[in-house]
Amino acid sequence: MEISGICRKSFTLPLFLIALICLLFPLHAFGAGVVVTPDGSLLIQIANFVFTIWVLNLLLYKPIRKILKQRKEKVNGLELSIETYTKDAREKDEAFVAGVKEARARGVEKKNALVQEATDEEKSILAELNQKAQAELAQVREKIKREAETARESLQKEVDGFADKKKKKILGRAV
Repeated sequence: MEISGICRKSFTLPLFLIALICLLFPLHAFGAGVVVTPDGSLLIQIANFVFTIWVLNLLLYKPIRKILKQRKEKVNGLELSIETYTKDAREKDEAFVAGVKEARARGVEKKNALVQEATDEEKSILAELNQKAQAELAQVREKIKREAETARESLQKEVDGFADKKKKKILGRAV
């Protein structure tokens, strides 16, 4: 667990070494001119130090640790919700893309079906028009044939008269 960026395990070892050096070599730790002699006040100072640490821990460190723990839990919760929302967004995006592809495929199928239907209808209309045109053509040919026959018969009746007129014109006399 980290507190204010200092790891507790790595922080306690140097602190312990400094305290040990101060106890083993008091002259070197505090300077050569100052001499510290342990007496009865040392126990009072130790008790005072322990009491101060206990009070600080109770009033300051535990609430701060509690707040830091709550903040960490909140941040972890927010990170989890961010991951969840990101995953949901990614899934929805993939579903949207798949839906668009499916809709395009269905649209292409419908378009092809409509094109095929229109082509079939066009063929049937063209076939019907072709049939009508063939029928009309046959009627027109029949009509022309009848008119030609009628014209031939009427001309056949007049051919003898025309032939006599031409003979008279060519020969210059009546035959």
